[in-house]
Amino acid sequence: MTVLAINGLDAYYGAAQALFGLELDVPQGSVTVLLGRNGAGKSTTLKAIMGLVTVGAGEITLHGENITGWPPYRVNRVGIGYVPEERRVFAGLSVLENLTVGTRSAPSARDAWTPARAFELFPPLAALRDRLAGQLSGGEQQMLTIARTLMGNPDIILLDEPSEGLAPVIVQQIAATVKTLAGDGLTVLLSEQNLRFANHVADRAAVIERGRVIVAGPMRDIVADERVRDAYLTP
Repeated sequence: MTVLAINGLDAYYGAAQALFGLELDVPQGSVTVLLGRNGAGKSTTLKAIMGLVTVGAGEITLHGENITGWPPYRVNRVGIGYVPEERRVFAGLSVLENLTVGTRSAPSARDAWTPARAFELFPPLAALRDRLAGQLSGGEQQMLTIARTLMGNPDIILLDEPSEGLAPVIVQQIAATVKTLAGDGLTVLLSEQNLRFANHVADRAAVIERGRVIVAGPMRDIVADERVRDAYLTP
């Protein structure tokens, strides 16, 4: 079952077109990764879903409902959580306060995210619950941003370059987190340049080049295709 679908999407930054008729289906409960070189359109795709860039044509649907062009707050309210590449913690608030700010009621059919559950998912944050978010390391801030987004109880979470700039041990922890979330039934859509990380966490992939999906399918098939790797996924 498809939870999120993008059909014929054109997106713009001002007058500059960044996406060209982009097509993407995200199955319920999957971990789908957008692969491609820097500037290919991966992050723009996530921003278009969230209403952060201008959509000139095409359609974005969530559970069959057209959400194209909705403002970000409304997209979030219908169940899409977004973790931007820049992380954007509330630096002057504590870890616990950041989690509290992100809280939104969960549908009755699903267990709600609580600070205790977030600390269970990210044990390093538990010991830092009273520390100001601005004093955390980059890896700790990434954990906090994901945890705060989960506190909104989304149906699908968008992760923009979650492994970017992090130490290997933190990357491993983020990978384990993504797999845990998927195991709990949460749908995950992420953009990623780190092919090894993507191959470890994702079951589906879409390769983007110059704002278009070139190929999509099971992750194992994308990784095994030497032509695709050489043409679109290597520096």
